[in-house]
Amino acid sequence: MGYGLPMVNVSRRLLGLVVPLVMWPGALAACGGASGPASDGNDAAQDGAEAGPVAGSPAAECLAIASAERAAKPDEPISISVKHILVKHGAGASGRSRGEACLRALQARDALAAGTDFDQVVADYSDEPGAATRGGTLGAITRDQVDPAFADGAFALEIDQVSHVVESKSGFHVIFRVE
Repeated sequence: MGYGLPMVNVSRRLLGLVVPLVMWPGALAACGGASGPASDGNDAAQDGAEAGPVAGSPAAECLAIASAERAAKPDEPISISVKHILVKHGAGASGRSRGEACLRALQARDALAAGTDFDQVVADYSDEPGAATRGGTLGAITRDQVDPAFADGAFALEIDQVSHVVESKSGFHVIFRVE
């Protein structure tokens, strides 16, 4: 039921909940990638009208984790099968800010950690059209078929493991590696 959520001795306090982080060699793992620099608290919203989250706030911490870079594993398979939850920001997501979207993705991950069924979390949180009808399933993917940041987060996972929040050009993801 816990979907293989990784547990380590390092945790941060976000939204009043203790959120386990995964540590991979050289970086915070399974979170974001090269989609942009981590928030310094002064990021503008997608439309440029709204200031970003305050440094040290839960949203700023979530954004820093989601945009962390990591290297590919040398022994990774050519393809893997994954499911995901996508949370968008900007005009296409009811005006949700980047920080709000990151925190919403974090809430989805927390729901999984609490034992909520993946399909239900997809239905409750994903902004991807049609995701709820297929349970967030993307099927088998290769690195060149998806955004590089998504690929970094997905291919860093072991089977039955859930990522932390991953930021790509599409928004924020929580990825579950099926095989």
